[in-house]
Amino acid sequence: MAVVFEKTKMLTDAVFHYCPGCNHGIAHRLVAESIEGLGLTDNVIGVAPVGCAVFAYNYFNCDMYEAAHGRAPAVATGIKRVHPDTCVFTYQGDGDLASIGTAEIVHAAMRGEKITTIFINNAIYGMTGGQMAPTTLPGMKTTTSPYGRDTLQCGHPVRMCELLNTLVEPRFIARGSLSSPKEINRSKKLLRQAFELQHEGFTFVELLSTCPTGWGLTPEQSQQWLERNMVPFFPINVFREPNQMPEAAKKYTPDLKVSDDKPKEG
Repeated sequence: MAVVFEKTKMLTDAVFHYCPGCNHGIAHRLVAESIEGLGLTDNVIGVAPVGCAVFAYNYFNCDMYEAAHGRAPAVATGIKRVHPDTCVFTYQGDGDLASIGTAEIVHAAMRGEKITTIFINNAIYGMTGGQMAPTTLPGMKTTTSPYGRDTLQCGHPVRMCELLNTLVEPRFIARGSLSSPKEINRSKKLLRQAFELQHEGFTFVELLSTCPTGWGLTPEQSQQWLERNMVPFFPINVFREPNQMPEAAKKYTPDLKVSDDKPKEG
């Protein structure tokens, strides 16, 4: 199956600065095509992260904000509340979203903010030198875990989709991959669905991506490594759709009435 990229006005003519084999360029195009396909080109605002995608505002042909590290969901919350009829999205990596920005993403999802977050997970800090990230796999070597991630010392990786799926308010939570043409086409459908459902509440799409430079692999080897190692640990799935809610996330209304019963005399 081939990937057919559409002509889109949502991307500028700027040349991507990403490393050869990095999937950020593919992800950018999928986001742009999804927004344009829904007719939202003239009514969208994006928020760029700190990380490899820090210059995303150079590539998306729409109004963009640059947020402090990890704070994109908080910035997007303010934008959406001031412009409730505008499509608002954040584009974030695993260090930005799952580490320094954990509080922001969890609480934006908990409140059900009507924004869409695109989460690029390549299991490593790409921009700053290939350090261990919250999503680094057990035993995976990085510059700060040269002998492999030791789960006894560093804990296990964070699965963000599964974590957010315990909350009540999110309307759409899904994980896709950029490992093959088939998965790229599937991921585009997930992104489109997330943007379509944004008016109902918080939507979240995680995309498994490569980092050839940080992983020390060729682009081709990186795609194979992603498929062989990341997909089994971070399963491709739609975790939440509208009107679907796991037991752990079902709403509960406590009975806060004060009892009229008088304490018994002893």
